[in-house]
Amino acid sequence: MENDKGQLVELYVPRKCSATNTIIKSKDHASVQINIAKVDEEGRAIPGEYITYALSGDVRARGEADDALNRLAQNDGLMKNVWSYSR
Repeated sequence: MENDKGQLVELYVPRKCSATNTIIKSKDHASVQINIAKVDEEGRAIPGEYITYALSGDVRARGEADDALNRLAQNDGLMKNVWSYSR
């Protein structure tokens, strides 16, 4: 879709669930997007630097959001030594 200046304008940009890699539908009002700030050596947030995770409503409804967020954060190097039942 284009506006009156001829620039491309998207009304809806679909997101993918970070845990399941499925597209989050536009009517999924239970989905969330979480930004986790990157920090410096002193533990202060670095302005403008963060990692974004999107979780679908299906993941949240099954009660797997906390496990999924822990797994994603571990894969990105944000967390270490998280207890897991499977270990």
